[in-house]
Amino acid sequence: MNITSEEDLKQLIKEDPWMMEVLETAMLLELPDWWVCAGFVRSKVWDILHDFEERTPLPDVDVIYFDKHNVHEEEEKRLEQKLRSLNPTIPWSVKNQARMHVINHLAPYTSSVDAISKFPETATALGVSLNVEKGLILTAPHGIEDVVNMVLRPTPHFIENKNLTPIYEERLLKKDWKAIWSRLLVYSAG
Repeated sequence: MNITSEEDLKQLIKEDPWMMEVLETAMLLELPDWWVCAGFVRSKVWDILHDFEERTPLPDVDVIYFDKHNVHEEEEKRLEQKLRSLNPTIPWSVKNQARMHVINHLAPYTSSVDAISKFPETATALGVSLNVEKGLILTAPHGIEDVVNMVLRPTPHFIENKNLTPIYEERLLKKDWKAIWSRLLVYSAG
């Protein structure tokens, strides 16, 4: 399949019943500024581009949201439990981006999309959500070129902040994405 535009990428997700089920389940939480992001989108694209017949298993499905009024980790755990009760087959992970800057030792994020823009890799800095009519929304703060060209490189935030370079490099080693998707072009942060 040829994925050349954001519309192509959105269509790919719309045609995947499992991905739409995940999105519709996450939507039930009615969270402010919510997205399902990172590997959820990236892995789908790379699986298609590598002609995989089966989906690469995800260690987790990242649901993020932005709520400055309740920044307690216990709330995230409660939301994960609610999602597990709705669909126990999904490895849910829920994180409020209004508090994640503290864990990541960064300045406060202004929104979920701001947080996504500061993810380590451009190909991972992607999120999808549903509007009230269940229409698919895609955010790609750094575009989709890297994910569709199978390029793995740090986001501008990680390039500009040299203290983050070790985090990017450790992720490359730990995740070992090239062992799964052999045609990736991987760039170091240096």
